[in-house]
Amino acid sequence: MIDYLNHLKEIHTDDESRISLGKIETALTEKKYGLVWEQHEEEVDNQLLHNIPVFKEVEERKIVSEGNRNFNFLLEGDNLHSLKLLNKTHKGRIDVIYIDPPYNTGAKNWRYNNDFVDANDGFKHSKFISFLYKRLNLAKNLLSEEGIIIVTIDDYEFHNVRHIMNEIYGEEQYIGNIVIKNNPAGRSTVSGLSVCHEYALLYGKKRNVKLGRLNRSEKQIARYKEMDDIGFFEWVNFRKHGGYREDAPTMYYPIYIKKDGSDFRIPKLEWNEKLKEYIVHENVENDEFISYPIDDNGRARRWKWGLERAIEMQDEMSIRLDQRKNFSVYIKSRMKDEGMLPLSVWDDKKYSSTEYGNNYLSSILGGKKFDFPKSIYAVIDCLKVANTKKDSIILDFFAGSGTTGQAVMELNKEDGGNRKFIVCTNNENNICEDITYERLSRVINGYEFSGKIKNELKSYNLNISNLKKIDSIFQEFEMIKTNKKEEYDKFSNQSKDGVLKLIGEKEILEKVPGISNNLKYYKTEFIPKLSEDEEIISSKLLDYIKEMVELENMCEIDGNIRRIILSDEDLNIALSEMEENGVLYIPSFILLNNEIKDSIEERKLKVITIPDYYFTEELREVNEL
Repeated sequence: MIDYLNHLKEIHTDDESRISLGKIETALTEKKYGLVWEQHEEEVDNQLLHNIPVFKEVEERKIVSEGNRNFNFLLEGDNLHSLKLLNKTHKGRIDVIYIDPPYNTGAKNWRYNNDFVDANDGFKHSKFISFLYKRLNLAKNLLSEEGIIIVTIDDYEFHNVRHIMNEIYGEEQYIGNIVIKNNPAGRSTVSGLSVCHEYALLYGKKRNVKLGRLNRSEKQIARYKEMDDIGFFEWVNFRKHGGYREDAPTMYYPIYIKKDGSDFRIPKLEWNEKLKEYIVHENVENDEFISYPIDDNGRARRWKWGLERAIEMQDEMSIRLDQRKNFSVYIKSRMKDEGMLPLSVWDDKKYSSTEYGNNYLSSILGGKKFDFPKSIYAVIDCLKVANTKKDSIILDFFAGSGTTGQAVMELNKEDGGNRKFIVCTNNENNICEDITYERLSRVINGYEFSGKIKNELKSYNLNISNLKKIDSIFQEFEMIKTNKKEEYDKFSNQSKDGVLKLIGEKEILEKVPGISNNLKYYKTEFIPKLSEDEEIISSKLLDYIKEMVELENMCEIDGNIRRIILSDEDLNIALSEMEENGVLYIPSFILLNNEIKDSIEERKLKVITIPDYYFTEELREVNEL
C-alpha cells in the first residue's frame, strides 16, 4: 500500500491530492501497539500561544532561617508553565521526581479546563492521559542521568500511567512497582472489595540505577537473636535460594558433615576447568556424610560462598537441623549497616494516609483540611529508595499539601543532608497560599500542636474469673480516676478483643520546634507576545531575570554577597560596594576590560555568566533575535 501511495503521489501532484494521500499514509503507518488516546487541548496551552510565562517572587512570603545558605522553592501556577520554565533552569539536574497526580476517580476531585471530570465523562481517560502525558514528557528532560521518577496512582488509572511511562521512558527503564497499604481500614467499592492500597511506580532515566535502602522494622531486627563477639546475627542455610549449579559451577562442592552433627570439614579439592567441576582428593570417613547444595526437589543449587571464602570463613559456619530435621550447613547472617533493599509491598501502619496524612497535617495546620494528603513516612521512604545522595535536588510538580517539601526537610534533619526541593502547585481554592505554603512555613518556623493523648491506666482480660469480680474491678477503676484526676481531663472504659481497659485522656498544647530552612515563593505571571505599548519584549523580560538566576542556582540575589549586573553602571556600583568573595551574575552582552577584571580579582569576586537560553526561544518567536 505504501509503494502504491508513492506511485499515486507521482501522478497526482496537486496540493489537495497530496494532502489526502498524506493522511492515508499516516493512518497506515501509525503505531499499532501502545497507548492511543483522543488528544485534548488545555486552556494553559492556549495561554502559551500568546504569552510568555515568567516567575515573579512574592517577597513577603520569603522565609530565611538558615542565613545565606541554599534556598528551596515553592512555585505557584499551572505546573505545565512551571515545567516549561524549569526546563530552562534545571535540565538534567533533578535527582528525584516524586509526584502524586489526580487519581481520576470520577468523584469530582479533579478539574480539566475548569470543569470537573466526573464518572460520566466519556472522555475522562483521554483527558487524564493528555493532561499527564504533556507534563511527564517535559519532566523527563529535568532528570539527571542517575535520576528516578516516582508516580503514585491507584487502580483507576494505573494501567494507563504504566503505558504512559513506558512510552516516555521505555519499558526497559521500569524499576518496579511498590504496593503501599495506605488505608488500613479499607475503602468499599461497587465490586464488593475493600480497597486499602495504592501504587508507587518507579522508572529510571537509564537502566540499572542504584536504589537506596530502608531501615529495618522492629520485626525484621528481632530475627537477629544470636550474639557473638562481633554482634547480633541469625543462622541461615548455606544453600543459596534461587541459585543453580550451572550459574556458578565453582560454588558447587562437597562438604563432609559428622553424622551426629557435631562438626564438618571441607575436603581437599582441585578445580577441573574442562569438566567444570571439582576433583575430590579426600575420602569421606565412616562417621561422615557428604552434603551438596541439593534442594528438596533434587535440583542442584549452589552454596552462598565460593570455596576459598568458605575455607577462610569456617568460624562463621555451623551444622544445624533444617526444617526437615536433617543436619545442614548454616552460616551467620548479620545486619548490614546500610539497611535492607525495599520490599515491593509496604504494609507498615506508618504509611496510613489517615493517621499520618490527614490527622498529621491537621495537627500542623490547626485543623485546616486537605483531601487525601500522603503519609509523611510513605514519602520519606520513597525518597530514601530513589536516591542515596545527601545533596540531591527533589522536584514535586503536584505538590498538594506540601508533603514532599516537608519530607525533604525531615530527611536532612535525620542524616545531616543538604537536599533541596522545588514544589509546584496551582492556587485553586487558595491551596498554595493556605495549605502548601502554610505547612512549609510552620515546619520551618515551628508551630503549636494541640491534640489529645490517651494512656492505658489499667486492663483486665474478660475471662470467667475476672467477670465474677467485675464490681471490684470497677471500684478499682474509680479509685484510679480519683488519684489521677489532676493528670487527665477525661476517663473512659473500653472493651475490645476480650480486654477491659481504663483509658485516661488529656488535651495537650506544645511547641514543635522548626527545621531551619530557606524558602522562596514564586508566582507565575505572563508577558503578552503582542502588546500596544512600545517597550520591546527583551526589556520586559530583564525584570524577571533575577528569579531565573535564583532558581537555577537555588540561592538569593541579596545585593551584598550576590548581585545581578545588567549594565555598566550596575557593575561600577557593585565593584565599590560588594563584599569580598561575593558572586557577580553578568550577562554576555556586558564586556569586561582588563581594568575591571583586575578589580574583580582584587576583591576576590566570582563571575558567573547569566545564560542566554532563558528566553532565547521566545525572543526568536517575536523576531527580537
